[in-house]
Amino acid sequence: MPGQRLSVVVTRRLPEAVETRMTELFDVELREDDRPLSREELGAAMRRADVLVPTITDTIDQALLSQAGDKLKLIANFGAGVDHIDVQTARQRGILVSNTPGAVTEDTADMTLALILAVTRRIPEGLAIMQAGAWTGWAPTALLGGRVGGRRLGILGMGRIGQAVARRAKAFGMQIHYHNRKRLRPEIETELEATYWESLDQMVSRMDVISINCPHTPSTFHLMNARRLKLMKPSAVIVNTSRGEVIDENALTRMLRSGEIAGAGLDVFERGVEINPRLREMSNVVLLPHMGSATLEGRIEQGEKVIINIKTFADGHRPPDLVVPAML
Repeated sequence: MPGQRLSVVVTRRLPEAVETRMTELFDVELREDDRPLSREELGAAMRRADVLVPTITDTIDQALLSQAGDKLKLIANFGAGVDHIDVQTARQRGILVSNTPGAVTEDTADMTLALILAVTRRIPEGLAIMQAGAWTGWAPTALLGGRVGGRRLGILGMGRIGQAVARRAKAFGMQIHYHNRKRLRPEIETELEATYWESLDQMVSRMDVISINCPHTPSTFHLMNARRLKLMKPSAVIVNTSRGEVIDENALTRMLRSGEIAGAGLDVFERGVEINPRLREMSNVVLLPHMGSATLEGRIEQGEKVIINIKTFADGHRPPDLVVPAML
């Protein structure tokens, strides 16, 4: 669409710098508030826009895409994950889909290490005591956690974020292990001092910490199911900063309550904001509100990638971060 000023609809509030730049470049419709669009509102937006800029809170399935009409030509997703978009159906309807890979890799890896430390060193428990004014002084046996250095970390999913987690964990003295669809190149394994496990079951049974860093796809749904969770050592902890659907949350909750797993740090949940209430009751569980990628720098970088994808498309070229079904 060279030379045409595109009609762009953004579904959520974005950082001010991103919204300002979009206004300069496109005929953009921004949000006044930050509530997620209803399904009806999202469908209407898809009918009046050349380009839709959704986020993970917008489920764009086959039924919704069937209502899009002929105007919509690009879904420029604000985020790397696209499991909320039916990419196959979009492409069949002539709608391209782009995303923002790599923009929040370092931020998410930082939060993964923060959760590992929070669970193993019992940081939230200490914070709760201080906030309640209940601290009576230092004691040799108070709030004893576990040393991170020397522990075996098993990373499930060794893409950009998994490798960033490995680099950080290595600096903390952890032993790096991983399971991935494809084994890393030898030079990367050497750099990370990482051990590859072809069998996920065997890796899970031998690790002290499991970190979930794989995307949610049909093949990874409940990858950590009840059977596999039971393979974990009773002293092990599990951390998830990827997608909640990868873990069977009910099974995890039962095993945490029974002491079959020592602890968990969760930034994402299987049913979104509908979190198993029993998870909130346990002192060995750290819960965060999906804030693993929440840095201003990361959000601006995501916005810049969205803008580049739209601008490239407007100039008649393939968006640099085009998502194709084969990638999923």
